[in-house]
Amino acid sequence: MQARAAFLAGHKIGDMPFLPHRAPEIAALLALVCSTQVMAVEPQRWTIDPAHTRVEFHIARAGFSHVVGTISGSTGELRFDPDNWQSARLDVQVPMDRLDMGDSGWPASFLAPRFLDVQRYPQARLVVDHLSRIEGNHGRACGNLTLHGVTRPLCMDITLNRSDRVSLPPLRRTLGFSATARLKRSEYGMSRLKSLTGDFVDLRIEAELLGSEDGNPAANPTAASAR
Repeated sequence: MQARAAFLAGHKIGDMPFLPHRAPEIAALLALVCSTQVMAVEPQRWTIDPAHTRVEFHIARAGFSHVVGTISGSTGELRFDPDNWQSARLDVQVPMDRLDMGDSGWPASFLAPRFLDVQRYPQARLVVDHLSRIEGNHGRACGNLTLHGVTRPLCMDITLNRSDRVSLPPLRRTLGFSATARLKRSEYGMSRLKSLTGDFVDLRIEAELLGSEDGNPAANPTAASAR
């Protein structure tokens, strides 16, 4: 099959005699060549840089203020072509036990069984399978968020901040995104104490992703980002 594909690739279709009995074989070879070309333009693989990625959330506290927390250490990968957003796919895991709220008491309350219950659900997972470009570097990403053992649809407004090589060694190509979304915690099985803690949770995500080099995944993104 490889020899036949090479023969076909080296000749123009118009130069080849038409042989009716060979038509199915020629069609199969054409399909092989086309599929190889499709594979060659598969979106590049990008790996989340945990050192430069944060998930931030805001939630009302009894109407007095909004509690702010951040989560670091997210991992995962993105398949993305800056010229073809619709081909994008994202799969990211968020370690819920990395919650930081600026005070030792607050995280203990949110990580307890009555809320996030990180002993049973140590990670949240976001899978995006639809990304549309709206205008310029702005778009909308939709998929499914699994939180507290519940999976529900989630859409985010996103901005591609920059796609370029960083100016410091190893000069790795980097993507920078910002994203916002809103969810209701009660829809993820966390409905207790709504009179004290709001139901709506506003999310803001700042993320950097490291590009693969020569088709290989970014190796040790944490180490690379520390340089």
